[in-house]
Amino acid sequence: MKKSSFVLKALVAASLAVPMLASAESQLTVGAGTAAARLNFQVVIPRILFLAVGTGNATLGTVGTIDEVVFDYTTNPTDVGGGALAPAASVTGNVVPVRVLGNNGLIEITAAGSGTGLSNGTDTIPWTQISATSSEATFPVPAVGATASPTLNAGRLTDRTATWTYSFANSDIVAPGTYTGQVTYTASMP
Repeated sequence: MKKSSFVLKALVAASLAVPMLASAESQLTVGAGTAAARLNFQVVIPRILFLAVGTGNATLGTVGTIDEVVFDYTTNPTDVGGGALAPAASVTGNVVPVRVLGNNGLIEITAAGSGTGLSNGTDTIPWTQISATSSEATFPVPAVGATASPTLNAGRLTDRTATWTYSFANSDIVAPGTYTGQVTYTASMP
Protein backbone atom coordinates (compact mmCIF):
# COMPACT_ATOMS: atom_id res chain seq x y z
CA MET A 1 0.00 0.00 0.00
CA LYS A 2 2.84 2.39 0.73
CA LYS A 3 4.15 2.04 -2.82
CA SER A 4 0.74 2.71 -4.43
CA SER A 5 0.21 5.69 -2.12
CA PHE A 6 3.56 7.13 -3.16
CA VAL A 7 2.73 6.62 -6.87
CA LEU A 8 -0.67 8.27 -6.39
CA LYS A 9 0.89 11.28 -4.65
CA ALA A 10 3.51 11.57 -7.43
CA LEU A 11 0.84 11.52 -10.14
CA VAL A 12 -1.22 14.16 -8.31
CA ALA A 13 1.85 16.38 -7.90
CA ALA A 14 2.77 15.96 -11.58
CA SER A 15 -0.74 16.75 -12.76
CA LEU A 16 -0.77 19.92 -10.66
CA ALA A 17 2.63 20.98 -12.00
CA VAL A 18 1.79 20.56 -15.71
CA PRO A 19 -0.65 23.50 -15.92
CA MET A 20 1.90 25.68 -14.12
CA LEU A 21 4.55 24.82 -16.70
CA ALA A 22 2.28 26.10 -19.46
CA SER A 23 1.13 29.22 -17.61
CA ALA A 24 2.25 32.72 -18.50
CA GLU A 25 4.11 34.83 -15.97
CA SER A 26 2.04 36.55 -13.30
CA GLN A 27 2.67 38.71 -10.27
CA LEU A 28 0.45 39.35 -7.30
CA THR A 29 0.82 42.60 -5.41
CA VAL A 30 -1.10 43.16 -2.19
CA GLY A 31 -1.81 46.76 -1.28
CA ALA A 32 -0.32 49.73 -3.18
CA GLY A 33 2.06 49.12 -6.09
CA THR A 34 2.03 47.62 -9.54
CA ALA A 35 2.00 44.15 -10.96
CA ALA A 36 3.81 43.15 -14.15
CA ALA A 37 3.78 40.09 -16.34
CA ARG A 38 6.02 39.45 -19.31
CA LEU A 39 5.27 37.60 -22.51
CA ASN A 40 7.89 36.44 -25.00
CA PHE A 41 7.33 36.62 -28.76
CA GLN A 42 9.05 34.72 -31.54
CA VAL A 43 8.65 35.07 -35.29
CA VAL A 44 10.26 32.41 -37.48
CA ILE A 45 10.94 33.43 -41.10
CA PRO A 46 12.30 30.75 -43.43
CA ARG A 47 14.85 31.46 -46.13
CA ILE A 48 12.84 31.88 -49.36
CA LEU A 49 13.70 32.10 -53.03
CA PHE A 50 11.09 32.55 -55.77
CA LEU A 51 11.51 32.92 -59.52
CA ALA A 52 8.72 33.12 -62.09
CA VAL A 53 9.16 33.64 -65.82
CA GLY A 54 5.75 34.00 -67.47
CA THR A 55 2.63 32.49 -65.96
CA GLY A 56 2.76 32.37 -62.18
CA ASN A 57 4.63 35.62 -61.65
CA ALA A 58 1.81 37.08 -59.54
CA THR A 59 1.42 34.12 -57.19
CA LEU A 60 4.07 33.08 -54.70
CA GLY A 61 3.82 29.38 -55.30
CA THR A 62 4.70 26.67 -57.74
CA VAL A 63 2.96 26.85 -61.13
CA GLY A 64 3.75 24.15 -63.67
CA THR A 65 2.87 26.09 -66.83
CA ILE A 66 5.75 26.56 -69.27
CA ASP A 67 4.96 29.50 -71.54
CA GLU A 68 6.16 29.85 -75.10
CA VAL A 69 7.23 32.78 -77.24
CA VAL A 70 6.62 32.10 -80.94
CA PHE A 71 8.19 33.95 -83.86
CA ASP A 72 6.05 32.92 -86.85
CA TYR A 73 7.08 33.87 -90.40
CA THR A 74 4.32 31.99 -92.24
CA THR A 75 2.40 35.20 -92.95
CA ASN A 76 5.54 37.16 -93.95
CA PRO A 77 7.83 34.61 -95.65
CA THR A 78 9.71 37.34 -97.51
CA ASP A 79 11.05 38.55 -94.16
CA VAL A 80 12.99 35.30 -93.56
CA GLY A 81 16.67 36.10 -93.17
CA GLY A 82 16.12 39.79 -93.70
CA GLY A 83 16.67 40.84 -90.12
CA ALA A 84 13.00 41.75 -89.65
CA LEU A 85 11.40 40.81 -86.37
CA ALA A 86 8.30 38.71 -86.89
CA PRO A 87 5.44 39.35 -84.52
CA ALA A 88 5.61 36.93 -81.61
CA ALA A 89 2.43 35.38 -80.28
CA SER A 90 2.07 33.75 -76.88
CA VAL A 91 2.12 34.81 -73.25
CA THR A 92 1.62 38.49 -74.17
CA GLY A 93 3.48 38.40 -77.46
CA ASN A 94 7.21 38.46 -77.00
CA VAL A 95 6.82 40.33 -73.69
CA VAL A 96 7.02 38.02 -70.68
CA PRO A 97 6.29 39.06 -67.08
CA VAL A 98 8.96 37.99 -64.55
CA ARG A 99 9.47 38.17 -60.79
CA VAL A 100 12.24 37.25 -58.38
CA LEU A 101 11.99 37.33 -54.60
CA GLY A 102 14.55 36.31 -52.00
CA ASN A 103 15.44 37.23 -48.45
CA ASN A 104 19.04 36.12 -47.97
CA GLY A 105 21.23 38.39 -50.06
CA LEU A 106 22.31 38.71 -53.67
CA ILE A 107 20.53 36.45 -56.16
CA GLU A 108 22.14 35.18 -59.33
CA ILE A 109 20.02 34.08 -62.27
CA THR A 110 21.58 31.86 -64.91
CA ALA A 111 20.12 30.98 -68.31
CA ALA A 112 20.84 27.57 -69.81
CA GLY A 113 19.56 26.70 -73.25
CA SER A 114 18.72 23.23 -74.47
CA GLY A 115 21.37 21.99 -76.88
CA THR A 116 23.33 24.44 -79.00
CA GLY A 117 20.21 26.29 -80.10
CA LEU A 118 16.70 25.88 -81.42
CA SER A 119 16.37 22.77 -83.56
CA ASN A 120 13.96 21.46 -86.18
CA GLY A 121 15.38 17.96 -85.74
CA THR A 122 18.03 18.43 -88.43
CA ASP A 123 19.11 22.06 -88.47
CA THR A 124 19.87 24.54 -85.69
CA ILE A 125 19.37 28.23 -85.04
CA PRO A 126 21.98 29.27 -82.45
CA TRP A 127 20.88 30.78 -79.14
CA THR A 128 22.78 33.96 -80.06
CA GLN A 129 19.90 34.72 -82.47
CA ILE A 130 17.53 35.11 -79.47
CA SER A 131 18.03 38.14 -77.24
CA ALA A 132 16.02 39.92 -74.58
CA THR A 133 15.80 43.28 -72.87
CA SER A 134 14.30 44.10 -69.49
CA SER A 135 11.83 46.85 -68.63
CA GLU A 136 13.78 47.37 -65.39
CA ALA A 137 17.52 48.04 -65.15
CA THR A 138 17.37 46.57 -61.63
CA PHE A 139 16.27 43.17 -63.04
CA PRO A 140 18.43 42.36 -66.09
CA VAL A 141 17.88 39.39 -68.40
CA PRO A 142 20.75 36.89 -68.50
CA ALA A 143 21.73 35.81 -72.01
CA VAL A 144 21.79 32.07 -72.65
CA GLY A 145 24.97 30.75 -71.07
CA ALA A 146 25.38 33.79 -68.82
CA THR A 147 24.41 35.05 -65.36
CA ALA A 148 22.71 38.28 -64.22
CA SER A 149 21.91 39.60 -60.75
CA PRO A 150 18.91 41.73 -59.85
CA THR A 151 19.67 44.67 -57.56
CA LEU A 152 18.92 44.18 -53.87
CA ASN A 153 15.97 46.26 -52.63
CA ALA A 154 17.34 46.77 -49.10
CA GLY A 155 19.53 44.77 -46.76
CA ARG A 156 19.34 41.18 -47.94
CA LEU A 157 15.89 41.49 -49.54
CA THR A 158 15.23 41.25 -53.28
CA ASP A 159 11.72 41.67 -54.67
CA ARG A 160 11.84 42.66 -58.33
CA THR A 161 9.32 42.49 -61.16
CA ALA A 162 9.82 43.36 -64.81
CA THR A 163 8.86 42.38 -68.30
CA TRP A 164 11.42 40.78 -70.56
CA THR A 165 11.00 41.48 -74.27
CA TYR A 166 12.45 38.82 -76.55
CA SER A 167 13.74 39.34 -80.09
CA PHE A 168 14.82 37.02 -82.87
CA ALA A 169 17.72 38.44 -84.92
CA ASN A 170 16.60 36.64 -88.11
CA SER A 171 19.95 37.41 -89.68
CA ASP A 172 20.38 34.13 -91.60
CA ILE A 173 18.28 32.23 -94.07
CA VAL A 174 17.69 28.77 -92.59
CA ALA A 175 16.07 25.53 -93.72
CA PRO A 176 12.28 25.27 -93.28
CA GLY A 177 10.74 23.77 -90.18
CA THR A 178 9.55 24.55 -86.71
CA TYR A 179 12.59 25.22 -84.55
CA THR A 180 12.12 24.59 -80.85
CA GLY A 181 14.25 24.92 -77.77
CA GLN A 182 13.95 25.73 -74.11
CA VAL A 183 15.79 28.10 -71.80
CA THR A 184 15.89 27.22 -68.12
CA TYR A 185 16.37 30.18 -65.80
CA THR A 186 17.78 29.20 -62.42
CA ALA A 187 17.96 31.52 -59.43
CA SER A 188 20.47 30.88 -56.66
CA MET A 189 21.04 32.69 -53.38
CA PRO A 190 23.58 32.11 -50.59
